[in-house]
Amino acid sequence: MGALLDKRRAGVLLHITSLPGRGECGDLGKEAFNFVNFLHDIGATVWQTLPLGMPHGDGSPYQCLSAHAGNPALINIQWLADKGWLQTTDRCGDCHTNAEYTKSCLVTKAFYGFQSLADAEQQHDFKQFCVQKADWLDDFALFIALRNVFGHKSWNQWPDALKQREPNALNESKQLLKAVIETIKFEQYVFFRQWHELKDYAAKHGVLMFGDIPIFVSYDSADVWANRAVFKLNDLGEMDTVAGVPPDYFSENGQRWGNPHYDWDYLQKTGFKWWLDRIKSQYEMFDILRIDHFRGLEAAWEIPASENTAINGRWVKAPGAELLAAIQEQFASLSLVAEDLGIITEEVEALRDDFDLPGMKILQFAFGDDSRNPYLPCNYQKNSVVYTGTHDNDTTLGWFEGLNDGEKQRIYDYLGWSSLPMPSALIHAAFGSVANLAVIPMQDILKLGSPDRMNTPGTTEGNWRWRFDWSQLTDDKAGHFAHLVRLFGR
Repeated sequence: MGALLDKRRAGVLLHITSLPGRGECGDLGKEAFNFVNFLHDIGATVWQTLPLGMPHGDGSPYQCLSAHAGNPALINIQWLADKGWLQTTDRCGDCHTNAEYTKSCLVTKAFYGFQSLADAEQQHDFKQFCVQKADWLDDFALFIALRNVFGHKSWNQWPDALKQREPNALNESKQLLKAVIETIKFEQYVFFRQWHELKDYAAKHGVLMFGDIPIFVSYDSADVWANRAVFKLNDLGEMDTVAGVPPDYFSENGQRWGNPHYDWDYLQKTGFKWWLDRIKSQYEMFDILRIDHFRGLEAAWEIPASENTAINGRWVKAPGAELLAAIQEQFASLSLVAEDLGIITEEVEALRDDFDLPGMKILQFAFGDDSRNPYLPCNYQKNSVVYTGTHDNDTTLGWFEGLNDGEKQRIYDYLGWSSLPMPSALIHAAFGSVANLAVIPMQDILKLGSPDRMNTPGTTEGNWRWRFDWSQLTDDKAGHFAHLVRLFGR
């Protein structure tokens, strides 16, 4: 699928929230454009982000309120002021100190300005956006409006009429919440306009945008509320089984994600329409897409909902070949990457290879006692993506500092007793490998340690908050990356 990954490239992994700047998290303002300039200057042609959806309270981009909607926290407020729709970017007096509500309040004020000040072309553009995205936007906007009314409770705790989507209750809510619903739609309009301005700028500078699709969606989401038949739910709309992964090198108890499983029989009968709509939304945003937990398209780990850990589950087959064939038929030029980490079987490898999808190679997983380890560079194929580590790993420096002397010696023995310190030695190995795409987390470019990791799997506190500062990027760090791009023809 797709030809973008047929040539040697270098990329950087950095989520939008990790950009520097004012506010609680990075956004789609000038620092995002500055980051594109940085990538262009060092010769990187790929910017990989994490999913850009609207997260729950824990901030995880892998548990979102919609498979289609963008995260309003990424909206740049100055952009609204520059359009003339917002007269002040100061904190609203009734928002106290909550940054999320402050931004939402400012976007609401901007919508008032938009309604009275936007020209006819801008007004038409917004209306067209709402029409083009209606398949998911109408349900999402109502879902968020109702969720706010009910104090952010999950939809299965709403009044029965709304929980069961009775037409009269939905129509009544749409009328009562009409103004709020329109504001939520405007919020999405602003997000996507800002995103596409950034994507267009990146394209002009030779930078491809690389996105990430979590294979599962959150139970508390507009998708499950509005498309219940797509998922394995009982007659009450509750989950009897939940998704996760069994014990592996990330967690000794496995990971109990708590997402609903798909009703693949229903999806096949409907020609995988829900999945194809989801792919379409992401393909409009990104040049390359990674399917997170790709092995779930061959078989997924089903855990009884009553279990507190992921240990007691079972593998249940999925029609991955049929789904990928449908995706390939509808999106022939789409470049997909398979996140094939964890417990990978011959069947999963065959599914990946049958559709010629690049897999992932993680250097932090490479240096055990087995020379056949698939993560060792000597075992790579060109059609793969190599990383020093991912958003779920410790930084390379933190990982290396946690090893014993024997483990450190084995790494440098393989690398040829390199005089390069960590993480430079692993970056050098990634760039020198045959893998067509080498992606380096920004933390490794900046040579940062464990306090700067993005996420620790199996934990819910202190994740997804890391941000960098331009002062950390010295000329020698940027220069070394650019040198390796030239040296290894990336």
